[in-house]
Amino acid sequence: MDHQGPVRRTDLCLRTQYDIAFRNAVPNDLKELQQLFIDTVSSVCKADYNAEQIKEWTSSIENKSRWSEIISKQFVLVAQLTDKIVGFATLDKGVYIYLFYVHKDFQGQGIARKLYAKIEEEAKRQEQTELTCDVSKTARPFFRKVGFEVIKEQIVVRQNVELINLKMKKRLNE
Repeated sequence: MDHQGPVRRTDLCLRTQYDIAFRNAVPNDLKELQQLFIDTVSSVCKADYNAEQIKEWTSSIENKSRWSEIISKQFVLVAQLTDKIVGFATLDKGVYIYLFYVHKDFQGQGIARKLYAKIEEEAKRQEQTELTCDVSKTARPFFRKVGFEVIKEQIVVRQNVELINLKMKKRLNE
């Protein structure tokens, strides 16, 4: 296999990681956010979830009203590199991280840390004292690194498919 393809992609990611802009999502971002969600879950979560679980998890994009409501009612932050969305995070009611995804091709580039820092900053701006989230087994190590602790493991059943996630919480410094 030609090694220049992946090397070039990595070089691009490393070179441009500092050029990432953060902005609030707009309704026109919806399709790109959904595609990023599907691609990332389907690729990055394979080690922790089987094909049936991933299919059920990603089927949530079919609920168009839910996704539109997320953009209209939650604080949705987008990480953008030139004209490509490379990550996004949502904050519901100032205290709950509802969605948090970094593009599959931009993992390990510091985007998640920057996104999280901005989400925490927004929660503090709203005078919140803690953040909660329900995270995948795949995301657990990241959330632990930024100070969250596991409250409990949860089993969510959708269409007779069990999905395990973790309820996590972080107290914010006053």
